[in-house]
Amino acid sequence: MRIVQTSIVILSIAAAAASLAVMSADGADAPRHVIVWREAGRYGGWPANHGIWSWGDEILVGFSGGYMKPDAISAGGPARHPIDRTRPEQHLLARSTDGGESWKVEHPEGLVPPPTTGHMAGVPIESGGRSLQPFGGSANLDDRDFIMTFRMGRADDGPSWFFTSPDRGHTWRGPFAFPRLGNGVAARTDYLVTGRQTALVFLTSAKSDGNEGRVFTARTADGGRSFTLASWVGAEPSKGFNIMPSTVRLDRETLVMATRRQTPDGNGIDIYRSADLGRSWAFVTTAVSDTGRGNPPSMIRLRDGRLVLTYGYRAKPFGIHATISTDEGRTWGTPRVLRDDAQDWDLGYPRTVQRGDGRIVTVYYFNDARGPERYIAATIWDATP
Repeated sequence: MRIVQTSIVILSIAAAAASLAVMSADGADAPRHVIVWREAGRYGGWPANHGIWSWGDEILVGFSGGYMKPDAISAGGPARHPIDRTRPEQHLLARSTDGGESWKVEHPEGLVPPPTTGHMAGVPIESGGRSLQPFGGSANLDDRDFIMTFRMGRADDGPSWFFTSPDRGHTWRGPFAFPRLGNGVAARTDYLVTGRQTALVFLTSAKSDGNEGRVFTARTADGGRSFTLASWVGAEPSKGFNIMPSTVRLDRETLVMATRRQTPDGNGIDIYRSADLGRSWAFVTTAVSDTGRGNPPSMIRLRDGRLVLTYGYRAKPFGIHATISTDEGRTWGTPRVLRDDAQDWDLGYPRTVQRGDGRIVTVYYFNDARGPERYIAATIWDATP
C-alpha cells in the first residue's frame, strides 16, 4: 500500500548557510526554510494542486510556474492572486535527493496540459500539449515507482485529466481523460493505492448549482482504466464550498480525511473518517477553526502513528502553520507556527512528507519582503512531542 498526498535553481551559499540547524529551547530543531524555486518576475504557486511523492530522502513535488502581474499588488496586498492571466503557466517539478536540503527543478515535456480548455483555473496553458486519450490501465498501481498526478481545467467543474509515470516522475504518459462524475470534476492530486489494480482518488465536484464544490471519493478496480463515484464526503454546502481533500489510511478499512471549508460559518479545516475504505464518511471534528482567507490542508501519518496537518495561514501574521493529532484525528493540538514572515495572504497550498530521519518536509508557495514574486519554499522541521 502506498500513500500519496496527492527553471534551473541555484542555491546560493548564503541560502545554504541560512538553512543550518538551530536548536530550540526544548532541544528540537527549529524550523529551517530553504528555497525550492524563485525567479524574479515569476509566480510560483499551488503545490497542493499538483502533488508530492517521496521515497526515503528522495522527494518530488509539482507546482505551477507563471508570471507576476506587476500592478496587481496594492499597499494592502493583492485582491486576488497577482498572476498574469495573459501569459501561460508551466507545470514544473522540483526534486530533492537529500531530504529537502537542496532541489533541482524539472520541466517535463510529458506534463504539458491538453489543449482542451486552453487554460487552468483562468491562466493560459503552455502550447504543445497532447489531446486527451483513454488510459489503458496499469499492470501494477502498487509499483513503488509508479505515480499519478490529477489536474483540471476550470476550478468549478473541470474537465479533468491525469498523467502517469512509471519511474518516479522522470518520464510521463498522458494526459488521460478523467470521467465527468457527479456534477463535473475539479481534480487535484490526492489518492491511495490499495492493490495492484485498485485505488481510491479523492476529488472535488461542482455542487448542484455548478459552482465549486464538494468532496467525493472515486474508485478504480481495473488499474485506472475506469473510475466510479464511490461516496460523497459530507453534505453539499448551501453557500461556499468544502473542497481539496488530503487523506491518510490508518489500517485496512479506516481512512481519515482533512478538507478545506469556506462557508458562512468560517474558513477552516474539517476532519472526516471512513471505517469502510471510503464507501461512507462521517464528520469527526474541526481541526483548524480559522485559516484566514482560507487554505487547503496537507495531512500525513507519521511513523509513530501521529497525524500531522499543515496549512497556510492567510491572516496577519501571514505564514505556515501545523497542528498534530495523537488520537487518529479526533482531537488536534494548538497550532505551531512554522513561519510568519510573509508580506501578504497569497501563500500556502502545502504538501508535506516525512523524510528518512523522521523530520518533516513541508513544501508551499510563499512571498516576502525581498521582492514581489511568489516562490516555492520548503520548511524542514521536527515534530518531536
